[in-house]
Amino acid sequence: MIAVIKTGGKQYIVREGQTLKIEKLAGKAGDTVRFEVLLRAEEDGTNTDVGTPTVSGGTVEGEIVEHGRAKKISVVKYKPKSRYTRRVGHRQPFTKVKITKVA
Repeated sequence: MIAVIKTGGKQYIVREGQTLKIEKLAGKAGDTVRFEVLLRAEEDGTNTDVGTPTVSGGTVEGEIVEHGRAKKISVVKYKPKSRYTRRVGHRQPFTKVKITKVA
């Protein structure tokens, strides 16, 4: 069974046993989290349930594996002929979640 969930302003297609990186969530490693289900279907496309906006009775549970920060991204601002240069780095925090149950 697959499902489409929404978290962190993004939507993800998930299956049981899948691990994914999402926007940082509150909680510790080992905690259980639940997500809203926007769509639920079988692998072959049969028995499709589309929510308005969420599927009633549909839940996706996951377990927080770890928290971390992504690789550094360098942001450079430059304006010619004015001696203006600015360099800033950014590391986006994330949470790695393993999907345990799609119901």
